[in-house]
Amino acid sequence: MAMTVMGDLSVISSQVIGKNPGFDFKNGVFGSSVSPPLVHLSGGRKSKLKVKIGVQAVMQVGLEGSLGFDVVSERELREKGFLGMRKTKLVCTIGPACCSLEDLEELALGGMNVARLNMCHNSREWHMDVIRRIKKLNEEKGFCVSVMIDTEGCQHVVDHGAPFSLKAEDGSIWFFTPENFEGSRPFTVQANYEGFSEGIKVGDGLVIDGGMATFEVVEKIGNDLRCKCTDPGLLLPRAKLSFWRDGKLVEENYELPTLSVKYRLTWGIRTHYPAYSEDQESSFLTASCLASMVSGDHLKDWADIEFGVSEGVDFIAMSFVKDADAVKHLKNYLSTKSSKSIKVLAKIESLESLQKLEEIVKASDGIMVARGDLGVEIPLEQIPTVQEKITTVCRQLNKPVIIASQLLESMIEYPTPTRAEVADVSEAVRQYADALMLSGESAIGSFGQKALSVLRMTSSRMEIWGREESRQRCLRHCQLGTSLADQIAEQICNCAVEMANNLGVDAIFVYTKHGQMASYLSRNRPNPPIFAFTNENSTRMALNLQWGVTPLLVDLSDDMEANIKETIDLAKAKGMVKQGDSVLVVSDVIPTLATPTVYQSIQVKTID
Repeated sequence: MAMTVMGDLSVISSQVIGKNPGFDFKNGVFGSSVSPPLVHLSGGRKSKLKVKIGVQAVMQVGLEGSLGFDVVSERELREKGFLGMRKTKLVCTIGPACCSLEDLEELALGGMNVARLNMCHNSREWHMDVIRRIKKLNEEKGFCVSVMIDTEGCQHVVDHGAPFSLKAEDGSIWFFTPENFEGSRPFTVQANYEGFSEGIKVGDGLVIDGGMATFEVVEKIGNDLRCKCTDPGLLLPRAKLSFWRDGKLVEENYELPTLSVKYRLTWGIRTHYPAYSEDQESSFLTASCLASMVSGDHLKDWADIEFGVSEGVDFIAMSFVKDADAVKHLKNYLSTKSSKSIKVLAKIESLESLQKLEEIVKASDGIMVARGDLGVEIPLEQIPTVQEKITTVCRQLNKPVIIASQLLESMIEYPTPTRAEVADVSEAVRQYADALMLSGESAIGSFGQKALSVLRMTSSRMEIWGREESRQRCLRHCQLGTSLADQIAEQICNCAVEMANNLGVDAIFVYTKHGQMASYLSRNRPNPPIFAFTNENSTRMALNLQWGVTPLLVDLSDDMEANIKETIDLAKAKGMVKQGDSVLVVSDVIPTLATPTVYQSIQVKTID
């Protein structure tokens, strides 16, 4: 039984009618269906697309079909209902403390959406085993956990050679050396760069991992540094190192190349890497240029990227991104190496990346706010406001953002977090960050499962509080679409979220191939959860980072009404929806020979 929605048409008319003909009350649609190749919309605008935008409310009876929830989302929905589903996504760094099949399964059951592998640590064989365990769990146990690799980038790294963290006590003496040695030596750490101590003076400070431990140089012995621990803490395997003098950061990374370099070499032979340019030209260099162009660690980044492509990872996080060209270059390279759409995340962890924030966000598929490294380069008191600025820019430009580093740092050693850490997590959720990330807490900590539980419970409680207090943050979104089709999809999703909130529907269903419409819906941060149905597994895995989106892999036909009917039917049969529930459906039918019309619609279906 069809009926007209009277309540929220003003919202749609104010945002959509300016681009389309008036509302047809007889047929319940905006505009009219026309034939290709050229159509005229209001104001004489032309498009090669045929567009029909519909708004209908339908009482649906007698549904049938198929649907595939991942086990965690299904359990959460059964236990908590639609509005109780967690919307903030959770990322866990996998390390020695949580790499077994049993540990990974516990993390997946605990709410892990994305597993991060830090390529600074462990061997590629180790990472390969972890990736295959995660994929095995997805296939055999019904989980939906995406895989991210994080490149090392241009940075000084020190390693004590032990497979576990070591504690540096106050006043203890340590040696920092570029000398290669096997295994571990007492109170000795190895630097990854031959000239790491050049320009360093007695009295300079060495900061490990953004403040995990601090040392003062007391003597230079050749290329070695003899240092005293002035702020005790943990030394992780392959920890990041920065230098300070008179309270200021000493820039020692300028000699280390980044992924921004247009000419690449690998394995010491003549090799082709596509260099990004407007005309997508490529360049060659011979191995004789190797010493002057790139360092061994830089080659490691490219080898790690090749590894990620071969293992079919879902995300690659770029470290120390300097500008948009670095991101574009990597995306272009990936497009030539894999048919799978691997998403590129840019890490904001330097003053230089902050200065070019907007261009980097636009070029990337998402952002990671690496607060530990960022806190080394900017005053600590600026971190909260910078974090909120980055989060806001990402939301405006419709890119997912991960808040990372030191969220629950104390839980590496202790079973309960500090109250300040819980408040920090809550603030990130209040800012509507897409995802929160555990680093050492899960990778090497003794209480990784508890840390994940704290993130899950804190984010869920903050989301409920935000709804109860009506603290929906409405940003003025800039229009992102360049084509008419993209602009229409964007406006439909804006309208759909306002309708969903005003009507109080239980859920939003969206049918999407590439995830764009699901992303537009997520950008508006609706009250009800978003269920995104797609027939592309790469889209499903990419949507794992989008706030409020539960991605489901289904077989979609060209008949969108049949897709809607089938998915709602199985949701009803499995008890996911019940009689009286209302679902707002956003669909986008791609034109085919059988259906030569693009039909984008908003429907409200009440379950009978």
